[in-house]
Amino acid sequence: MEKSKVYFTDFRTVAFGDGLPTKLKKLIKKAGIQQIDMDGKFVAIKLHFGELGNISYLRPNYAKAVADVVKELGGRPFLTDCNTMYPGSRKNALEHLECAWENGFTPLTVGCPIIIGDGLKGTDDIAVPVQGGEYVKEAKIGRAVMDADVFISLTHFKGHEMTGFGGAIKNIGMGCGSRAGKTEQHSDGKPSISPEACKGCRKCAKECANNGLIFNPETKKMSVDQNSCVGCGRCLGACNFDAINFDNYNANEVLNCKMAEYTKAVLDGRPSFHISLVVDVSPNCDCHGENDAPILPNLGMFASFDPLALDQACVDACLAATPLPHSQLSDNLARPGFVDHHDHFTNSTPESEWRSCLNHAEKIGLGSRAYDLIVIK
Repeated sequence: MEKSKVYFTDFRTVAFGDGLPTKLKKLIKKAGIQQIDMDGKFVAIKLHFGELGNISYLRPNYAKAVADVVKELGGRPFLTDCNTMYPGSRKNALEHLECAWENGFTPLTVGCPIIIGDGLKGTDDIAVPVQGGEYVKEAKIGRAVMDADVFISLTHFKGHEMTGFGGAIKNIGMGCGSRAGKTEQHSDGKPSISPEACKGCRKCAKECANNGLIFNPETKKMSVDQNSCVGCGRCLGACNFDAINFDNYNANEVLNCKMAEYTKAVLDGRPSFHISLVVDVSPNCDCHGENDAPILPNLGMFASFDPLALDQACVDACLAATPLPHSQLSDNLARPGFVDHHDHFTNSTPESEWRSCLNHAEKIGLGSRAYDLIVIK
């Protein structure tokens, strides 16, 4: 397969020169976004609005820069994301929009409307065939996402507690799934709770939206209801005592493959363009109501027509970077007896796994892992 082109620029600016939003506009134009016919077309710009309490998500200024370019090209842009399957500030469209507004995303600040892709309750989806899908035959995608003529992903590239990192494929595949679609992607792995390690604090129960956790008032311990649990993994991140583990050790790999197939369903058959910013590289997803210190330095902005090449380029840049001190990653590396995996994402969260996602994405024809990096000053 021919190498894909990935365009890159750093976060450096000069006094009295262009700001970063203008630099982003120049990057995506150099990368060829104008090759897409957007005249009069509905253009979905998919991004994560951030959970309330989290401040590592992308600033609205970047979204406005992309929307401005789309409008220059005659397109009709809107920002979009789909509802979550877990408790928080984004599980229905009303709360999701209020969360977006509170985090700074309004039609005034971003220059275009904001639409929740799977409707009021996360049930407005459409079954989209997955060409070549091995795990998913029909993906459940938010209807507004699929109604768009052109699709653009704007991704905050960061760590993730299950998939190693959250890049373009995760932003698209998981992010564009309706609540039912997210459940389908997560459902292959279910956790168990060690009664010896469980402290009965019930923090995990606050993260469960599906009645999958049961508290025994006699033993003061939690347990998993295997019939109700959907395997989303939110409880894993909530436990401070390492009492929760996944029984299916292939679960992360299956999740990664399903995300790749959902991404293919979203992109097949229409023009798309992809942007990732490696900035504020938190160890966990922006779905958390908090964000830990970044594990890696701010590296730059990347753009490509190929989401797989884009993810690979961002991974390569991250793995070549030096870990930041006083972070989850540096703390792990300094622990006595810690096994260095020579992989920043695995070292940050050893139970995570990311390679299967990129391997499967290439296998099903989502793009190429081989790329030429073109640096823009």
